[in-house]
Amino acid sequence: MAFDKSLDKEIFGETAEFEMTRIRVAVFSYNSGQPKLQLSRENRNQESNEWVFSKLGRMNKDEVAAVLPLMEKAKGHL
Repeated sequence: MAFDKSLDKEIFGETAEFEMTRIRVAVFSYNSGQPKLQLSRENRNQESNEWVFSKLGRMNKDEVAAVLPLMEKAKGHL
């Protein structure tokens, strides 16, 4: 069975924004299943100034400090 975006419901979501990147902490439930935490990164394209999805990869200390409180909030929705 293929992934159906209409069955993926966001229960919680907040974003930590920095100068050229932002990290989104969200909780999703697919097809009313078990809620799961998702972390994603978007980088600002220097030419178009638009946000572009990127692999999260590693985080620096400032990013971790901003994301941890959001993860604690998200934990209440799991």
